[in-house]
Amino acid sequence: MIGRQGAGSVEDLPTGWDPAAALTESEMSILTEYVEMLTSFNRRVNLVSRDSIEEAWTRHVVHSLFLCGRGFSPGSTVVDWGTGGGLPLIPLAVTHPDVRFVGIDAVEKKVLAVRTMIRRLGIGNAEVWAGRAETWTGQAEYSVSRATAPLITLWEWHERVALETEQPTDGAAHWAPGLICLKGGDISEEIEALEAARPGIRVQQWPLDSTIYDGQFDDKAIVTVALHHENESDG
Repeated sequence: MIGRQGAGSVEDLPTGWDPAAALTESEMSILTEYVEMLTSFNRRVNLVSRDSIEEAWTRHVVHSLFLCGRGFSPGSTVVDWGTGGGLPLIPLAVTHPDVRFVGIDAVEKKVLAVRTMIRRLGIGNAEVWAGRAETWTGQAEYSVSRATAPLITLWEWHERVALETEQPTDGAAHWAPGLICLKGGDISEEIEALEAARPGIRVQQWPLDSTIYDGQFDDKAIVTVALHHENESDG
């Protein structure tokens, strides 16, 4: 991934990027089955908005897969704050079998539904936990989220559970440890508030307006928050 002006550092994604194009046949099969389960469960439990379920593949699965633009370090743990219907938890777990994923949600009915889907899909590297984010007692190198809370809150949650770890040495192949989330709309005030409260962090944005999805993600972006390290290369 390699800016446009704005709060934080704004980087450009490759034009015409489609994260679903990188799925293997097996991954595609599992995620297609997941969409069917999500649609079925959503009739009983409000896992995702009812007006979006007919476009669940694009609006939920593909949206989550944009976080695969870089990988998560093998052997690491990723916590998904406010996983809801298992997003981005399940798509990321399917595409990163050598990484452990934990989904957190305060609504027990959602957690039970996601736990059932994980079991039926045979995903062995994902689990879910019911409770408030502030009370989870685990640790993780990475945090992910889809518009669950303001950036400063997400970063506070991450700081509390963050494992100290070395920065990746393989350039842009893996995300730097920290928060990697999906946000929509104008988040400049969120970024400014976070940068003012945490001067030692680095915020980057990757707007999703150059993808192949005909404007469906034009108001959305990947936003990353990580500790700034001396001699850290950009890009």
